[in-house]
Amino acid sequence: MPWLRSLVLGLLCSSFAAAGDWPQWLGPNRDGSSPEKVAAWNQPPKVLWRQPAGEGNSGPIVAGGRVFLLAKVKDQDKEQVQAFDADNGTPIWSVQYDRPAFKSLYGNGPRATPAISDGRLYTFGITGLLICWDTATGKELWRSDTLKQFHANNLFFGMSCSPLVEGNQVLVNVGAKGASVVALDKEKGTLAWRSQDDRASYSSPIAFDQGGARQVVFLTQQGVISLNPSDGSLYWRFPLVDKLFESSTTPMRSGDVVLASSITYGSAGIKLQTKDGKPNATELWKNDALTSYFSTPVAVGLDYTYLVTGTKPPSLTNVATLHCIETKTGKELWSRQKVGKYHASLLRTGDDKLLMMEEAGELVLLDPGAKEYRELARSKVSGETWAHPALANGKLYVRDGKELICLQLN
Repeated sequence: MPWLRSLVLGLLCSSFAAAGDWPQWLGPNRDGSSPEKVAAWNQPPKVLWRQPAGEGNSGPIVAGGRVFLLAKVKDQDKEQVQAFDADNGTPIWSVQYDRPAFKSLYGNGPRATPAISDGRLYTFGITGLLICWDTATGKELWRSDTLKQFHANNLFFGMSCSPLVEGNQVLVNVGAKGASVVALDKEKGTLAWRSQDDRASYSSPIAFDQGGARQVVFLTQQGVISLNPSDGSLYWRFPLVDKLFESSTTPMRSGDVVLASSITYGSAGIKLQTKDGKPNATELWKNDALTSYFSTPVAVGLDYTYLVTGTKPPSLTNVATLHCIETKTGKELWSRQKVGKYHASLLRTGDDKLLMMEEAGELVLLDPGAKEYRELARSKVSGETWAHPALANGKLYVRDGKELICLQLN
């Protein structure tokens, strides 16, 4: 019976953070961490399958035994959503849709990573099309042309905010006056609320509980803002303005500290507090040297954070550097240069190791510590990549400029 088959498939993809899945930007907890342990390898990880991938820096996500990918269609003003079998790479469905013409430096494909919740897939294209899909069939359920709907302008490099599903809503940074952040009903696509006047950045939001209150935190062009997810009201604001308007790094929370960074500003540690019974925040530290392009920092425990920085403009050379810092002071403990030109992705494993995907396609397993850089394993696994990999059920899914690659890690 077709209806029963669809129901079963929908249930397979229904859990937002099922064990072993990687259902959104930065994984099940949206902090670059996975519960899975990864042992050091003696031989290069086995390639289980490969599939051609269109242009884009959007990362793969994994849920219900499927991998989902958002890409640009070659030589056309179209984007494509694809679903593959997570074990063998067999294509399950593929849907293309028109988008407005768009060209920029550093690629014309989508940059935002999709999210899955309750059998629905949410994609945010480079021209601001927010679309909800049925994960079982690829049927479009609703869409919002956010730039038109909220009267916003696209960014120089294109819209890049990875959607955040929070409760019954999906949130993105649109950057319109009175609608910097918008929340749409995740089932119907209708507007739930809009908030603030900030222009959009290339960053993506996070959500967490602190002091008995739920917060969603965005890094916009004007700074870090914390909103009440129920109505969009402002809890607190921390000014952080990038001189090139290129804030791209996702804020990271570790205990009562939020770390935010951009390429010209450096990094700031923001102390989470409560004032008059409401969430509040103040500056804890600032480090001008920690200038992140778009790699998101990852915390290991409450004491140490690892982040990748780029070379502050107007330098004529670009070198990405891995740093270990004290979370509560911003003090650098050690650094490792040349992990990329602009970028490397970090992922914390369930046994507190670090997987680092270097820009050139080198996969590195690290034993993080406060004293020194300690490498446990390294292999060349892909071509050049800016997309964040996904770790799910013992497999690592890597997207480079040509392919989606599945590697066996455990």
